[in-house]
Amino acid sequence: MERPIDFRGEVLILTGPPGSGKTTAAARLSHAPGSPKVHLPGDEFWRWIGNGSIPPYLAESHRQNEVVMGVLAKAAEGYALGGYFVILDGIVGPWFLSPFTSLRVPVHYVVLRPALEEAVQRCRDRGGGELSDPAPISDLYRQFACLGELEAHGIRTEGMGPDEVLLRVKEALANGAFRLGSRHGAFDASG
Repeated sequence: MERPIDFRGEVLILTGPPGSGKTTAAARLSHAPGSPKVHLPGDEFWRWIGNGSIPPYLAESHRQNEVVMGVLAKAAEGYALGGYFVILDGIVGPWFLSPFTSLRVPVHYVVLRPALEEAVQRCRDRGGGELSDPAPISDLYRQFACLGELEAHGIRTEGMGPDEVLLRVKEALANGAFRLGSRHGAFDASG
């Protein structure tokens, strides 16, 4: 029997480069037994922009990306304050954590790190309108290669299948080591 996952009122940012398995893990985690859960697929928030949309991996999209991150943060907080465990998946590098620093709920930050070749192949296998050009995938992959003071929030997933990745994410949540604290500029349990 699967162990219930109860992190009601908290947010998990499940991130990594394209093709890292974050959406698969987030969707599966959101259906696990335990507290009520919400899966916020970050990519959808960009797709809602009609006229004026800029591909989020281009340099000129910075302002647009800041707006989307702010909206994501507020949506995640709203669900968490309503008693849900929120699993937000998307490309949320440390450079985009600022909107999450003022949230009134605990935030966990987990970065999935597959091998670059695996990430590129997964993106190609998806096909469709998804990001499949190796150049921007490689650029985003490099951006997650060094997390600075958040380096301990990375999970190497090279060669892992979806079941093993999900298990590693559950372990990260259970041990609490991936929860952002005041030393990272995010949620401070004392406040």
